[in-house]
Amino acid sequence: MKLFDLTGKTVLITGGYGHLGATMARGVADFGADVFVLGRSREKFDAVFADDRRVRFVRCDIADTSSIRDAYSTVSRTGAAIDALIVNGIYFRGKDPMHVSDDDWAYSIDGALNSAYRCLREAGPYFVVQGHGSVINISSMYGMVSPDFTVYDVAPESLNPPHYGAAKAALIQMTRYFAHFLGPSGVRVNAISPGAFPDPRVQENQRFIDALKRKTALGRIGDPADLIGAAVFLASDASAYVTGHNLVVDGGWTAA
Repeated sequence: MKLFDLTGKTVLITGGYGHLGATMARGVADFGADVFVLGRSREKFDAVFADDRRVRFVRCDIADTSSIRDAYSTVSRTGAAIDALIVNGIYFRGKDPMHVSDDDWAYSIDGALNSAYRCLREAGPYFVVQGHGSVINISSMYGMVSPDFTVYDVAPESLNPPHYGAAKAALIQMTRYFAHFLGPSGVRVNAISPGAFPDPRVQENQRFIDALKRKTALGRIGDPADLIGAAVFLASDASAYVTGHNLVVDGGWTAA
């Protein structure tokens, strides 16, 4: 049990009050971690974590390097080490595969890939000085496979656009790169690739949900709680000899 114990460890998570992020934040807190959610909106944070004193908010805009630096400095001033960083925040726009504008493409690559690099790069010096640390990049199964377009016939508005998959594929490769680059400093870098985890609004389309279920080996969509085990594993000493790995949590979608 001690392998998975996060007591005394500090975990930072970007995008920590969203559909998947909030559950991962609470999940690592359940295993003893002190959690800092890095985000732009204190109001959204309070709406999710108002009654949870284990989780603290730090203002951070992942589009802005100086804001990321300030956020890490704020955590450091509390006396906490940055033991694990879950890079989950994202921003993007544009859906239609043949009509994504140049501006929307650039904006989205920045939001899904460049922002992750900024978060990792600015955390690197803290990890190197400490001699340890775990980076967990949240990628996607769409960084590994293309969408099954027949599934999206009943919900074209939910189609994963091309720049999303391209960025998530690059994020997996960036994970491998930095696993080797930072490994000699005792830093591990891994990724988690979730499968179909539609938010509650999307789940209102039952035909779409049924189509997603039929694509998975387990016959169901993902529940955010399904990511807790992966996050705790990669943040804890249970994965002490795991780096450069992409842990796929997709109910068997990509196994077909």
